[in-house]
Amino acid sequence: MNIDISEDRKEMIDMARELVSIVKEKMIEYYAGDSRRVHHFLKVHSFAKLIAEIENMDPGEQEVLEIAALTHDIGIKNAELKYGYNNGRLQEQEGPPEARRLLRDAGADERAVERACYLVAHHHTYRNIDGLDYQILVEADFLVNMYEDKADMDTIIKAYDNIFVTESGKWLCRQLFSLEY
Repeated sequence: MNIDISEDRKEMIDMARELVSIVKEKMIEYYAGDSRRVHHFLKVHSFAKLIAEIENMDPGEQEVLEIAALTHDIGIKNAELKYGYNNGRLQEQEGPPEARRLLRDAGADERAVERACYLVAHHHTYRNIDGLDYQILVEADFLVNMYEDKADMDTIIKAYDNIFVTESGKWLCRQLFSLEY
């Protein structure tokens, strides 16, 4: 199968790949020695990227989603240093300043930095989801968290019914957790 892609779209995809790779490397350095956190954000990124591709998301929006997926839990480190623990609210509070610094250092443009920081600041807020990027990030994080937390079937079904909106996110959830819908 040969898909014809315009030169402008190819260039945009190549530029996004470069920024995403830089952010990925910087996040691995940020969480050096904490393989559990590195594995987590890599898995969330992978699912977010897959859902975005299946949903045929615009490449520019997908780039922002991918850098947000990589940095979504960046607030954990500072929350634990400042408060001795982390929860969703503290991650959302502590994440944007760290993400903003890392993303600017990686060369992201200001529009991408601000939207990614918005997503980092809201990724544990499940009401008023205002965009496909936000929805996909929440779904990808749920897919990974349900697996890592060994969620029971009732929890998975509730998440499927109340959180998942995209057809590809629902499909992945059904495949990963053997849901019969």
